[in-house]
Amino acid sequence: MPAIDVSQDPVARALRGFGPAGVMSLLVILLAGNISVNRLPVVPIGATLALVWAWRSRTPWRDLGLARPKSWVGTLILGVLLGVGLKIVMKAVVLPIFDAPPLNPSYQFLTGNRGLLPLAIWAMVVAGVTEEIVFRGFLLERARALFGRSLTATIGFVIVTSLWFGLIHYFSQRWPGVQQAVVFGAIFATILVRTGNVWMLMVAHAAFDLTALAIIYLGLEAAVAQLFFA
Repeated sequence: MPAIDVSQDPVARALRGFGPAGVMSLLVILLAGNISVNRLPVVPIGATLALVWAWRSRTPWRDLGLARPKSWVGTLILGVLLGVGLKIVMKAVVLPIFDAPPLNPSYQFLTGNRGLLPLAIWAMVVAGVTEEIVFRGFLLERARALFGRSLTATIGFVIVTSLWFGLIHYFSQRWPGVQQAVVFGAIFATILVRTGNVWMLMVAHAAFDLTALAIIYLGLEAAVAQLFFA
């Protein structure tokens, strides 16, 4: 497919560039986040703006990692397996190595909370989809537009976005959340630069968060955290 010519569209050209319009749109998308209810993200603002930016800047969806996968079924299965498996490994192995507490104090209000369960499930899906669109797909496109596709630029993208992804979790989950998010971000960013597709990552991220929710809701956090390090 030939590249889209934006030379006759000054708005698209400005949004794709790194002048005032391009930088401002980047910052707004990164900082917009989601509208939350009871600390649960329920309305995706940043990701919606990223998609609007792609449409108005005439950026191909594939540049954000949104090209149609070869198999939707395969993508779904692989994403679920990755997300569930990674959450268990993170809770049972990685976080104990960092000496993180077995319980996540930020979300203990969800333990056995049947009334909030539907909202929490929706929030986990929203977080999984929106964070992958913004912090992986959108930022990879912006990084490549600015720095190119060299190995140095790619490594820089993985490191910088993983650290940023970790830091934004500090306010809601403190340092254990930062540690988990940095490791998570590095794994997912590496997968993205190798595959160029964000669909499987969205499924995996949602599955990861839904597994975390299930562990908390069922009161199994301590048991999973002490699975290998009693």
